[in-house]
This record gives sequence, structure tokens and C-alpha cells, in this order.
Amino acid sequence: MEAALLGLCNWSTLGVCAALKLPQISAVLAARNARGLSLPSLLLELAGFLVFLRYQCYYGYPPLTYLEYPILIAQDVILLFCIFHFNGNVKQAMPYVAALASSWFVLALQKWIIDLAMQE
Repeated sequence: MEAALLGLCNWSTLGVCAALKLPQISAVLAARNARGLSLPSLLLELAGFLVFLRYQCYYGYPPLTYLEYPILIAQDVILLFCIFHFNGNVKQAMPYVAALASSWFVLALQKWIIDLAMQE
């Protein structure tokens, strides 16, 4: 009974996370405008998700404890491309994507780097 309830909670969390940003993405696509989206706040959210996901992977936590973060990161990347697409220049998104992708590897170079990134 407990295992079934825990499984239901895990899968419902994944379902909610998968649908969390879909209304925002569909509204941006329907309006064909990124007005109201803040690039700095989106980048901050992406960085936070990335650091937390890397920390969880680095220390070997079970995947079910962090499986929703890749879904949230993918949705934020879609919103990032929407911002640049509707502002007229998708190529400007590439440095941000490159910085986020390279930070995945930089965070795990030394243990102190990932620990420092997770401090308050």
C-alpha cells in the first residue's frame, strides 16, 4: 500500500511538472509575442534548476528524487528560444545555451565547486 502511494506521488509530480509551463508556452505561441516574459528571471530559474540537478546527479541520489528537473529545464529552454524568436534573433540565444551547457561540466570539475554553488 505504501509503495503504491509513493509511486502515485512520484508519477503525479512528474505529470504536474510536465504540464507546469505548457499554458505559458501555448500562450506565448498563440500570441506570437514574448511580452511579459523576463529573460533575467528565466535565466535565474534555469541556473537554479541546473545547479540542483547537477548536485543530485553528482552525489548519486536516486533518479526519482530529481526526475522532474530535466522536464522543467526543457520547458524553460523552449521559453528561452521563444523570447529570442519573437524578439527577432534566435542566434542571440546560443551564448546563453552554451553557458548553461558548459556550466553542467564546470560544476562537476571539483567537489568544492558544486558545494559552493549549493550554498545559500
